Amino acid sequence: MKSTAAQDAARMSVPDAAGSRALKALQASESRYRRLFETAQDGILLLNAENAQIEDVNPFLTKLLGYTHAEFLGKKIWEVGSFADMEHSKDMFAALQTRGYVRYDDLPLKTKSGTAVAVEFVSNSYLCDGLTVIQCNVRDMTARQQDRARIAYLNRVYAVLSAINSLIVRVSDRDTLFRRACTVAVDKGGFQMAVIALVDHAQMQVVPVASAGVDEKLLCLLKDRFVLIEEPAMDNPIMARAIQRKEAVVINDLQSEPHVAFASYYGQAGIQSVAVLPLIVAQDAVGVLALYAREREFFHAEELGLLTELAGDIAFAIDHIGKQERLDYLAFYDVLTGLANRNLFLERLALYLRSAASADHQAGLFLIDLERFRNINDSLGRPAGDALLRQVADWLKRNLGDASLVARLGSDQFGVILPQVQRDGDLTRLIERTMDRFLAHPFRINDEQFRVSIKVGVALFPDDGVDADILLRNAEAALKKAKLRGEKFLFYERTMTDAVAGKFSLENRLRHALDNQEFVLHYQPKMNLVTGKVTSAEALIRWNDPRTGLMAPGRFIPVLEETGLIHEVGRWALNQAIGDYLRWRSAGLAAVPIGVNVSPLQLRKRGFVAEVGRAIGVDLHAAAGVELEITENLIMEDVNHSIDSLGSIRAMGVRIAIDDFGTGFSSLAYLARLPVDILKIDRAFVTEMTASPQGLALVSTIIDMAHAFNLLVVAEGVETDEQSRLLRLLRCEELQGFLFSKPVPAGVFEDRFLRPVQVT
Repeated sequence: MKSTAAQDAARMSVPDAAGSRALKALQASESRYRRLFETAQDGILLLNAENAQIEDVNPFLTKLLGYTHAEFLGKKIWEVGSFADMEHSKDMFAALQTRGYVRYDDLPLKTKSGTAVAVEFVSNSYLCDGLTVIQCNVRDMTARQQDRARIAYLNRVYAVLSAINSLIVRVSDRDTLFRRACTVAVDKGGFQMAVIALVDHAQMQVVPVASAGVDEKLLCLLKDRFVLIEEPAMDNPIMARAIQRKEAVVINDLQSEPHVAFASYYGQAGIQSVAVLPLIVAQDAVGVLALYAREREFFHAEELGLLTELAGDIAFAIDHIGKQERLDYLAFYDVLTGLANRNLFLERLALYLRSAASADHQAGLFLIDLERFRNINDSLGRPAGDALLRQVADWLKRNLGDASLVARLGSDQFGVILPQVQRDGDLTRLIERTMDRFLAHPFRINDEQFRVSIKVGVALFPDDGVDADILLRNAEAALKKAKLRGEKFLFYERTMTDAVAGKFSLENRLRHALDNQEFVLHYQPKMNLVTGKVTSAEALIRWNDPRTGLMAPGRFIPVLEETGLIHEVGRWALNQAIGDYLRWRSAGLAAVPIGVNVSPLQLRKRGFVAEVGRAIGVDLHAAAGVELEITENLIMEDVNHSIDSLGSIRAMGVRIAIDDFGTGFSSLAYLARLPVDILKIDRAFVTEMTASPQGLALVSTIIDMAHAFNLLVVAEGVETDEQSRLLRLLRCEELQGFLFSKPVPAGVFEDRFLRPVQVT
């Protein structure tokens, strides 16, 4: 039934709750849309699909195109200047009308002021109150186009870098390299011109040596008129400025720059921007790479970094080619001191030995090592160390009177030939006098005087070797032994090379041991003196040598440290201990923390803290399962470095123990600052504890002091019940030693101390 008008009116007079909510929702929706429309960061244009009339436009589009809101409203789209300037704008509207959805990725428009702007144009149609509306979204693509252009340009610069690096590898002729490099810059880099010019110090000018794409008139001008390198000045030619400053000179608008020589010629050649990059070899600007572009504002920071790298590569090539010419010199001489190097020294030594054999007399070889040279390098810097080496070389040449008798054989080692040694002469006295004169001579470094002592190894022909190689090798053995014994000098003895050969063989076997996984960890438990329970363990490395069986660390650790293998083996031990702890934990065993010993070389290594971080980073529980044991002597070698390193490690959740406490003479002031958790009393004090009242008092004092600093105390080397009883009375928390258990393999340790006791 149809309702009457009266009934309809009656119903309208009654508030309809559902209708009211719908009206409010509609109003809220329209309000939200309006806010989005007004604040959108893309342009929005609403068109009447029937007549192409603009119904509305948002503020972003009016700002982008420069027209007011009123200049848009009521007009057809092709009547607004930006679209009117387009060809086929009516055809575009026809496409909008027909398809509704239209997309133009790169639509060229002009603003009211005539500026070109590229936009992304996307349209959709929808029905609104019976009217078909086309919504056109307009996005400014100018920045994206600029980004694309920069990326394309950077890719071209990368291509230039790659091509020139390839040239450097293949081309050994300097002129060919320069010519091809300029061609690559123009062909692949898109530069208008490229020039390489080198400094002629004799004539005080910069001379172009290679070019590509260069305007001939401009090139002739550069060649015909000197580019003088005088006092730095703003009106000096650009190339001169780059060389004087040793830094890139970039001008992105040559015509507006008042201090540019030949500006009019650049303009005639169509060049607007230039970057001149110095070619630096051994901190000296030897020339420039100049790159020219047609566009203004062409060079920016990002590509300039790549171009600087390009100039560096060309400078490297200049240096490399120059070194080719010095190969003969470098093959036989030490660059720093000018002395013969090892190769030339051995040749000369062989000649002197042949002469000695013909004349039936002895000859000698001294190998000289500067003491504490590393300290000078570390404390004063490498330049100071180099200055000392040059002065030592000069002293040796002056005192020997013949530079051909001296050579630099190592970083701080010099060789000296004695062409003739009298059989009844006092060679020992000669060595002593020479060493005294050397020590008395003041060497000057950084305006300060230094006295430098030396160690000397001596080998004699023919007793200690009949050829140059053997004689030098035996002198090296004598020098090494002198350094180990603390002697000022030593003559060669056959037992020295036997020991060296044995050590070399052991080093070789140790390298194979690491590769073949021959190292194992044994664990010695630490026991709580009150509860009798195992609280932790110390990991002790063993070498399961296939030739001799299980080897204790005292026999091979010194060789690991001497060769640097300790870093790899120490890293293995830390990772192995962490792996065993995590395995125990995942197996449900009563896993206890494991103490891992740290070598002095490991703690001194710059990356050791990061290495520990990587090791414990394998699992969230790893840090709780490892303790680092560091000897007191090692900590006291460089207290401040130790405090920094150990503090960083402790912050990761790893506990730190001072091992062998009592042997390092650390003061209370330092002990208070050290970031440590555990103090381990050296076994020597534990042994002395039962031998004398003084020994007992000393251990008691150590324990009380440790407790004052809130440190847990572990006594090492406990072997008797009496020692255990006294330590318990002195309130020592833990013991470690043969009384409780020797170090045992991991499997035995698990079964004996970590698995629950089986009750039968």
